[in-house]
Amino acid sequence: MKAENRDFPLLFFLLTLGFSWLFWTPLALQAHGWLTLPAPLADFLAGAFNPAPWMPSLMGILLTLIYEGWQGLTAWLKNGLNPRRLGRAGWLMTIFLPLGIFLGAHLIEALIRQHPPDLSVLSNPPLALFAPLVILFTSGPLQEEFGWRGFALPRLLRRFNALTASVWLGFFWWLWHLPLVFIPGKFMVSTLTLFLLLLVEIVLTAVLMTWVYRRTQHSILAALVFHTVMNYSIWVLLPSMQVSAGLILITCALLALAVAGLVLREERQQSQLA
Repeated sequence: MKAENRDFPLLFFLLTLGFSWLFWTPLALQAHGWLTLPAPLADFLAGAFNPAPWMPSLMGILLTLIYEGWQGLTAWLKNGLNPRRLGRAGWLMTIFLPLGIFLGAHLIEALIRQHPPDLSVLSNPPLALFAPLVILFTSGPLQEEFGWRGFALPRLLRRFNALTASVWLGFFWWLWHLPLVFIPGKFMVSTLTLFLLLLVEIVLTAVLMTWVYRRTQHSILAALVFHTVMNYSIWVLLPSMQVSAGLILITCALLALAVAGLVLREERQQSQLA
């Protein structure tokens, strides 16, 4: 297959959404009484071994192997997971950008609504300290980032500018979660209205993660860390992981400010070099 035909990773998106939805949709149908699954199958699909969450990374790795061979896959993993590619500045932005935005959104919402945040996680220091490792391995980052940022993003960047590439990626990243809206307790929103609102947040997050990705020499490790810190920052003061419209809007505002600030900073640096 010619490289130019792979610049838009349509096959990756179709395979990722198709196989994930294949394993999630029966649970959604059963939850609403439209399907009755055999008990063993229902237990499997509802359990930790359901492969649906792993499809982005699995498809990214599989397609890299098909397109680049074992040598290309090995080089891709070695380069993408090299911690030295981040540098000190890369580590700082990868950790503190999501921490400031998503944790900050919780605190702002608490001030606006005049109610204290949920401190139950922070009252258990061992849980709070070890939770990032659990999140990394079981709650999104490892399951997704070899696909979204590892495979799809560099191909989108070869065809589009950074903003357009981020919007495309953010759209498919958002759409991938759709069946989870209909499975109680599986996602941070449970209505289509909130899910549509979440599109803005996910696209803005994709824009910010693209900025980090490009400034950490296309580091998959940076995406893994960013995604982990993001999920941790949402969960640590909201263990239920059920977000409100207000929290989404506040988060979108902070994300937009961060993106605008980074763009202005980049333009200022470019004008100084000119």
